[in-house]
Amino acid sequence: MWPPNAAVPLIGMGGMRLSTDRDRDEARAIGVLHAAFDAGVTFLDTADAYCWDEHDAGHNERLIARALATWTGDRARIRVATKGGLTRPHGEWVADGRAHHLVAACEASRRALGVERIDLYQLHAPDPRTPLSTSVRALASLKRDGVIEHIGLCNVNVGQIEEARRITEIAAVQVELSVWHDDNFLSGVAEYCVTNGIRLIAHRPLGGPQRSRRTLSDPVLINVAARHGVTPFDVALAWLRDLSDVIVPIPGPTRVETASSLARPHTIHLTDEDRAVLDERFPAGQLLRRSPASVKRSPWQQAGEVVLIMGLPGAGKSTAARTLVEQGYARLNRDDEGGSLRDLLPALDRLIDSGTSRIVLDNTYVSRKSRAWLIQSAAKRGLPVRCVWLSTSVEDAQVNATWRMVEKFGRLLGPEEMRQTVKHDVSAFGPAVQFRYQRELEPPHPSEGFSRIETIPFERRRDASFTNRAVIVWCDGILNQAPVAPLFDPSTSSGCPELVEGQSRDREILRRYAADGWRVLGLGWQPGIADETVTPEQVETGYAQMQEQVGVAMDILYCPHGGGPPVCWCRKPLPGLGVVFIQRYRLDPSQCIYVGAGPQDPGFARRLGFQYRDAADFFAPKLD
Repeated sequence: MWPPNAAVPLIGMGGMRLSTDRDRDEARAIGVLHAAFDAGVTFLDTADAYCWDEHDAGHNERLIARALATWTGDRARIRVATKGGLTRPHGEWVADGRAHHLVAACEASRRALGVERIDLYQLHAPDPRTPLSTSVRALASLKRDGVIEHIGLCNVNVGQIEEARRITEIAAVQVELSVWHDDNFLSGVAEYCVTNGIRLIAHRPLGGPQRSRRTLSDPVLINVAARHGVTPFDVALAWLRDLSDVIVPIPGPTRVETASSLARPHTIHLTDEDRAVLDERFPAGQLLRRSPASVKRSPWQQAGEVVLIMGLPGAGKSTAARTLVEQGYARLNRDDEGGSLRDLLPALDRLIDSGTSRIVLDNTYVSRKSRAWLIQSAAKRGLPVRCVWLSTSVEDAQVNATWRMVEKFGRLLGPEEMRQTVKHDVSAFGPAVQFRYQRELEPPHPSEGFSRIETIPFERRRDASFTNRAVIVWCDGILNQAPVAPLFDPSTSSGCPELVEGQSRDREILRRYAADGWRVLGLGWQPGIADETVTPEQVETGYAQMQEQVGVAMDILYCPHGGGPPVCWCRKPLPGLGVVFIQRYRLDPSQCIYVGAGPQDPGFARRLGFQYRDAADFFAPKLD
């Protein structure tokens, strides 16, 4: 565990506020650092982004270097860790995990600290625009080159730690931990680090400046502090360290008086009585002292189980839950009970107390944090928690969501309709919900304490009564000249759209399909309606004129919404309009042909199970 073969205990401090506060003062800051060194601090955490803006980068690193250079004590016993991967444009915090940025930032940090090699260099935060593997490989390269000694990660989840460890050794993980912030206990990050011997650095270990008054007024902290003759702040830090010797809190003092007391929590030896009252007041700590995994190995006290059905919105959780209800399980669902996922725990307890021992929950428990209390609560009552993991892809979940919407409402709801309807009907969500859950989803892991994880791949069931076939053509730019409205020039005498070159041949091909019993259907996108450069009446007229030219009756559906991130289900590659056609005409998707010409067309066809044909091939002249 980092640091290896440490000769002195690790007593930590974070330096951020000495450089980010607007009233910072260098002489005062160096005095604070000297007081911390004199008090026994042996570990300093900094970052190149601890500054005011991009013109001030590296301020905290340079400050620490000056403080160490002017201190008369033994500088060799003080370790400094820094971070890269966040930038400060105009004072904002923006992640940049690109390899070339990390290499340049690390070299700048090395110069600012005045060292040949950085002891611990941490990725400050994952960059959503850069694969984590890219960032971690860059750090691994710096380690191979001897620029850094050890690699750390900040603000990550268990899945990201595991991904990084498949690439290189991870010596430390830094996340927020405090009596007031239990996310990283519930998410499994703390337990993972303790189990795997990874140093766990706790930033904001007192909850930040805004929680100071709350800490000082908490009766449990006050009582324990009185027994030991210390402050409630000292007890809050001592509680963290007492959970595991892997944890190192890094409070961030800005006053000499506070810095002088940083070592005091390390002298506090909590009694069993202290632990009992603190763990009752701050129960997330119990997840680390007694993990669900250890409870799981004990014999279960009751027959029965709690089943947690997991998956994306639209994955089929409600259907799976109904199957279990038919088998005698009681169902708990936040949509019925109201409140948060954690608010379901009292309802779970009531069911168990009433003698119900088979219970199913089917909300989207997207994170380990959201699942932790459920697993812990059931384990205390002697019930195992079985996870049924519906590994439905986003594409299949999109089809499921739109299918359910069309069945329920008879059509696709527009963006504003969804915003209003979802307030009382959670099935009326938009595509952004699935994209968000996909980003945030932490798949179930055995270390969470599940008795069993059953992974169920998605399999779409076809309705045997859906037997019809269709040719579905993307009209804009294929059957008419204009890819977007207006489709015709109202100033011309006829108002008819200009024919696409070769349309006569296209017309004959579509007529042959129609004569053979195929439905001929059309799709389009008309964002001009959203920006009011064209009216729906003009669009309808244009499509009617196009059908007249083609000579085949077509049902044409189109998306009237604008560009940008999708706010509707009807813009390809999202499958909404295809689902409408399937239900309206009872189509067998495997017998349908979708004709397109754009980069999103194959994905649209794949989602719906259509055969995809490129327009250039579909309408190509056939040689005799």
